[in-house]
Amino acid sequence: MADQMADQAASQQTAVYVYEAPVRIWHWVNAFAIIALCVTGYFIGSPLSSVSGEASDHYVMGYMRFVHFAAAYIFIIGFVFRAYWAIVGNSHSREIYLPRIFSKDFWDELWHEIKWYSFLVDEPKKYTGHNPLAILAMHLMFVWGSIFMIISGLALYGEGAGMGSWQYQFFSSWLIPLMGQSQDVHTYHHLVMWLLIIFAIIHIYVAVREDIMSRQSIISSMISGWRLFKDNRPSND
Repeated sequence: MADQMADQAASQQTAVYVYEAPVRIWHWVNAFAIIALCVTGYFIGSPLSSVSGEASDHYVMGYMRFVHFAAAYIFIIGFVFRAYWAIVGNSHSREIYLPRIFSKDFWDELWHEIKWYSFLVDEPKKYTGHNPLAILAMHLMFVWGSIFMIISGLALYGEGAGMGSWQYQFFSSWLIPLMGQSQDVHTYHHLVMWLLIIFAIIHIYVAVREDIMSRQSIISSMISGWRLFKDNRPSND
């Protein structure tokens, strides 16, 4: 009986609640919004071939733009909410917004993660939240990439909405002259989309790899909220 209680206590110590429900809901809604944005954004940049007949009978690109704009507002609202939750949520909710770049341990652990992902070390370190390399990558690629896509997207939308729209006044009026012309904003908006696609591919690969090799749950943690350590080795916060 004592042994069973000890085993139960040990198993409880290896499961840590990390991701709160608002973060998990945002993560999956945001993922589907990005998929919709990337697919429709690609076709907006490289439109489908013309079709015969009246244009009003084939409103394909119109629907494409509608889905893009609707997904964009979902993405923007989600990003603002996620930034708010980084303030009011637990410590793990603010990791990607406020990386510990002034900590020597952060850079030491980041270097270890680079070697781990390069197959130069045999054992990974374990972290309750994100590891330092993931934190820095998400901060630079996702957070700042998202900010650029939101600002540039609203600037481009403001052109169509007109000079009296809030999108034009707050974004188009200064960003387009700053970057040169409308086509330059279109080009950079499209290029950063591809950077986010590359980041998403690497993000998925690393999550699956860590689930298999590091003996700690990664993908399921963003569903249940619990990080499960599959052995009794201690984790790094």
